[in-house]
Amino acid sequence: MKYDFPKLDLHLHLDGSMLPESAWEMAKERGVKMPADNLEDFKKFIIVTADCRDVNEYLEKFELPLQIMQDKEAIIRTARELVIMLASQGLVYAEIRFAPQLHMRKGLTQDDAIEAVLEGVKQGMEEAKTIDIGVICCAMSVGLETVNKEENLETIRATKRYLGKGVVAADLAGAEGIVPLRNFGYVFDLARELNVPFTCHAGDSDGPQTAWDALAFGTKRIGHGHRVYDDKELIKKCIEDNVTLEICPTSNIQCQSQPSYAEHPAKKLLDMGVRVTINTDNMVLSDINLDKEYDHCLNDMGFEYNDLIKMNINSVEAAFMPEEKKQPIINKLKTYYK
Repeated sequence: MKYDFPKLDLHLHLDGSMLPESAWEMAKERGVKMPADNLEDFKKFIIVTADCRDVNEYLEKFELPLQIMQDKEAIIRTARELVIMLASQGLVYAEIRFAPQLHMRKGLTQDDAIEAVLEGVKQGMEEAKTIDIGVICCAMSVGLETVNKEENLETIRATKRYLGKGVVAADLAGAEGIVPLRNFGYVFDLARELNVPFTCHAGDSDGPQTAWDALAFGTKRIGHGHRVYDDKELIKKCIEDNVTLEICPTSNIQCQSQPSYAEHPAKKLLDMGVRVTINTDNMVLSDINLDKEYDHCLNDMGFEYNDLIKMNINSVEAAFMPEEKKQPIINKLKTYYK
């Protein structure tokens, strides 16, 4: 189905949304070893089939785009093309997130990586004209919280430096459950100290405890967060504190953190009064876009058409965008209620 109302995506990873044709071309230019002999086979490889055993296996799929995105040109091109693609799909606003520290293998600094993403986003917005983009910088959970502590703190400081210049917030992403999420409190202590807005990946593969940890950091947005459903007290807390969940249905099924679309609790959470939003996570790796995600919502997950409008309004309200930009989008969305 075609959805012609204004669409928003709050949870979208840059390195999971590189166009296969571009990845193929840029990898060849850079001498990056490819897992296939031709573009068609490469496309089959890059698009995750739904057989990842868990989130950590899914995360391994990012290695190839990351190998390519180690110079400014590759990062600029990837960001620009993603913005243009999102605009062509009818999105009016998206928040694109990436981890600056993962782009430093060939000498770039975190600032260099951020500037390259911002340049690509700016070019994309100038070309597309119909979309606004906010950039979120991710600190990373890659193992023990001490392994990359300096890099994570630098990500928060860099986020502060570019706040208001295209960067809108910080995040913590990566592997869930290797160590307790609360061990990364230092990331959010610094964010609060520097007045950097933030969201946090939690309540996904590792159950509801990580969502409790994220709320303890003071976040009002949780990346994924569907496992909130497993804890009645936590549901209550999320409703009371106006916490928004950045739900990514297809990603959850591919990572097997939910068994199926039909059993996904997103609709139940929405009906209970939780602020649910629908997002794509990794458009290309998951072979997904918002229209396909909405099809699953209506056909497989029990949502109704008006829920889609409501969840996009939730997205606007939770977005890290200037308040004055929100009301016009909300007003327009309300005209689409049936």
